[in-house]
Amino acid sequence: MKNFTSVKDVKDPMLLIREALEFKKDPYLQNHLGKNKTLGLLFLNPSLRTRLSSQKAGQLLGMNVMVMNMDKEGWALEYADGAVMNGNKTEHIKDAAMVLSTYFDVIGIRCFPTLTDRDADYSEHVLNQLIKYSTVPVISLESATLHPLQSLADSISIFETATKHELVGESKQKIKVVLTWAPHVKALPQAVANSFSEWMQRLDTIDFTITHPEGYDLAPQFSKGVKIEHDQQKALQGADFVYVKNWSAYCPYGQMPAVKEDWLLSKKKMEVTNNAHIMHCLPVRRNVELPDELLDSKRSLIALQAENRLYACAVVLEKILEAAAG
Repeated sequence: MKNFTSVKDVKDPMLLIREALEFKKDPYLQNHLGKNKTLGLLFLNPSLRTRLSSQKAGQLLGMNVMVMNMDKEGWALEYADGAVMNGNKTEHIKDAAMVLSTYFDVIGIRCFPTLTDRDADYSEHVLNQLIKYSTVPVISLESATLHPLQSLADSISIFETATKHELVGESKQKIKVVLTWAPHVKALPQAVANSFSEWMQRLDTIDFTITHPEGYDLAPQFSKGVKIEHDQQKALQGADFVYVKNWSAYCPYGQMPAVKEDWLLSKKKMEVTNNAHIMHCLPVRRNVELPDELLDSKRSLIALQAENRLYACAVVLEKILEAAAG
């Protein structure tokens, strides 16, 4: 694995999930792999789980870890090639990437979309320019359109739980996973939903459905071929896992079209599921996106998902370090 920016960088997602679960059994087994190696983590926006799990993942592998909040501590970066830098941008990504590649053996970067310019956001210009000019591997800690480490952690959590509750096996039917849109007080990126959809489609044992109000379709490249259901209650029928997440509209981009129906999940709504497990990537606005009664229930996997963020990042770093070592 050279870079990690989406599920497309993973040859066999199910194998990677199994390897992450093996890593979880003995987290310090590979702590020699990163000896004398440095992981650089760049954040262009706030983070809690991503920052801390990435730091600890590097440490589990024996790496030195350095973190920089680029939005507060770094120079304003110019990303356009051939730019005449006579404005408020101080340093070009070409020069910054050169320096970063000198200091670090692996670079992780987290950046957000503007939610105002769809073409610019979906071009992944910031992430791709860093990859273009870096001479070391790059890991996406979330980009304008995708959050692959979160989706890997979610996939790990699904199969860890499904195995524990005997929902997987040769004689079992496919695991039914539903991604449902949830209310929110502000427009959020589509990255988590896009990425989760990509990963679910790559896993043969998953029966995947997305349910959302009219006007909240995801980008076609991430939802093509997926079962889409605008009736939330119908979509929840027989579900084994229900992933709850808000996202803004793809068209009109970044907007929040009015929703008349009640999309807040409840215990009553969950009665039609197969005693489904509840998932959310966090942070969550309690009693806006999800009620306390579900978040704090025994079927909630939010703590497990957060825990598995560590092993998702660790197994990706492991593969990158192994590839670099030849």
